Amino acid sequence: MKVILKADIKGVGKKDQIIEASDGYARNFLFPKKLAVEANNENMSKLNAKNQSKAYQKEQEKQEAQGIADKMSKILLKIEVKAGENGKIFGGVSSKEIAENLEKQYSIKIDKKKIDLKETIKTLGTETINIKLFEGVVGKLRIDVISK
Repeated sequence: MKVILKADIKGVGKKDQIIEASDGYARNFLFPKKLAVEANNENMSKLNAKNQSKAYQKEQEKQEAQGIADKMSKILLKIEVKAGENGKIFGGVSSKEIAENLEKQYSIKIDKKKIDLKETIKTLGTETINIKLFEGVVGKLRIDVISK
């Protein structure tokens, strides 16, 4: 009997997956515990509609991330820091500071974990960093670190 799982079941399958289960297992365990529904035409059409809705939502998020990436490619983010005489920064510019300055100066809210910064920026000057906005969408941001 084909059934559509409504929850993840260890060793059986994931949520919204269509599996082949024995009649007894389906009728005596899966259906009474509301872990699955029978894969009839009505339930299959509901599942397809749900999957299409998820795909549309994901596409919308990707379009939005692409728009932010295009906007960021035109930005030169200026960050003022205290620096020594030879251009060395006291401390460094972290991804947290970059995210805060981006939101303050350009009203673009980005999670600091999405900023791909290998280590803190420790010198004055311009640098380009990558920001992972969505799977497959990476924005490039130019940062100009200047002395106060």
